[in-house]
Amino acid sequence: MIFTSPLPEVELPPIAITPAVFRHAKDLADKTAVIDGPTGRSYTYGLLYDLTRRVAGGLAARGFGKGDVLAIMAPNLPEYAIAFHAAALLGGISTTINPTYTAEEVEYQLNDAGAKLMVTISPFLETAGEGAARSRVEEIFTFDPAEGATPFISLAAADPVNDQAPVDPETDVVVLPYSSGTTGLPKGVMLTHHNLVANLVQSQHAVVMGDDEVVIAVLPFFHIYGMQVLMNGVLHSGGTTVTLPRFDLEQFLQVIQEHQVTQAYVVPPIVLALAKHPLIDAYDLASLRRVFSGAAPLTADLAAEAAGRIGCEVVQGYGLTETSPVTHATPPGRFRAGSIGVAISNTEVRIVDPITGEDLGRNEDGELWIRGPQVMKGYLNKPQATAITIDDEGWLHTGDIGHVEDDGHYFIVDRLKELIKYKGFQVAPAELEGLLLTHPDVADAAVIPVPDLEAGELPKGFVVLKPGHSTSPESLMAFVAGHVAHYKQIRLLELVDEIPKSSSGKILRRVLRDRQQDRA
Repeated sequence: MIFTSPLPEVELPPIAITPAVFRHAKDLADKTAVIDGPTGRSYTYGLLYDLTRRVAGGLAARGFGKGDVLAIMAPNLPEYAIAFHAAALLGGISTTINPTYTAEEVEYQLNDAGAKLMVTISPFLETAGEGAARSRVEEIFTFDPAEGATPFISLAAADPVNDQAPVDPETDVVVLPYSSGTTGLPKGVMLTHHNLVANLVQSQHAVVMGDDEVVIAVLPFFHIYGMQVLMNGVLHSGGTTVTLPRFDLEQFLQVIQEHQVTQAYVVPPIVLALAKHPLIDAYDLASLRRVFSGAAPLTADLAAEAAGRIGCEVVQGYGLTETSPVTHATPPGRFRAGSIGVAISNTEVRIVDPITGEDLGRNEDGELWIRGPQVMKGYLNKPQATAITIDDEGWLHTGDIGHVEDDGHYFIVDRLKELIKYKGFQVAPAELEGLLLTHPDVADAAVIPVPDLEAGELPKGFVVLKPGHSTSPESLMAFVAGHVAHYKQIRLLELVDEIPKSSSGKILRRVLRDRQQDRA
């Protein structure tokens, strides 16, 4: 059975992302488009678009053109949008890198994506340089002044590019964020111009933004949620974005109060702070109309507690990097406790029994399959992984278990995919297991999620040592920490005699989770 959206069908313009996002550049030329929260530095719509076109000219002068890849490794800054859209205006591609990555992780993404140029900030320049040294990156720019790098602003000295380079919106890729998908190591997710534009338009009846909105952007732009909803979505709507480079609760609250923020897009750990932290009472949050949580499950009780405390609706939605990202959201006035909302416009959903492959009806739990214009083109250079995730009829298999109720609201209840969500970030067990297996004392390893009130889930490792070898859990966790970003680090580790596996050699993670629950 195919479930369709209860929201109105929308027309999807066949255009590139930058003309779509900057559709208000002329009529709102003097309006503030984006503000840097910590410093107050700001750009109007007219200036932001002018600098985007000039930076595109500077990139073109360096031989950057259609199909070339610009790596952006930076926290949220107003200039992030300039770099992203300058590349897109030339028909290029951005690959967005977590700035907390280690040099090894940076090197992997730069090489996998085939990056030609790179932009970062001075605190991350050393790590970026180490990763780029073993890649095809020709030049590194920094948004702020830094010795050994070209100033990003120098690109704006060029003549502006006035027109979008010819692209086929439905087939030409514009961004390569990285996701673990349903299993395995991080993969480049090929999102086209049409994927991004379609999702902005599809979401308009649920993720509602007007040109009077002031939206705080603390969720990272390198992540699809921040990139699309906060960077592109607010510009597309004509609103104002206030960027924060990282989450600090006091600064977050100060910015909401100072700039009269009307909407906050967050992850569950921030909702937890809004519900329980004593600092909340010291700030005036009356301007908030709506708090929207995503990237990880939010419990009904926590949403209700936060809503009661700050005096506005706290809702959640659902999506994937592979779906640009939104597939479900809660329209204003249609809140259901614990629900991820309804399917957004032009989106089809099936609920499928993961064992039999049979379609299920309403109020029956199965795997969510999604089909719509927001579904990715595929994983970069990974046709087999793409075929596992998207079937021949265009259905994307999410790996999440849930159901739809009679009123069209969906609920996620479990997960099939091998994925850990730490504070909304994806952690791939396979990546950590592979790293543990490189340790000279380790014979076998498995990593599973362990529930945690603040983080959502913590990565926990189980390790079998080689005969005659000895080491401590703390030493093994420190070994992993030296090779991965902070959010991927193993927080708990247990030495065991064996890792349970199936006859095919697949790790039986559910057995390990059951054992963990029994101990708890």
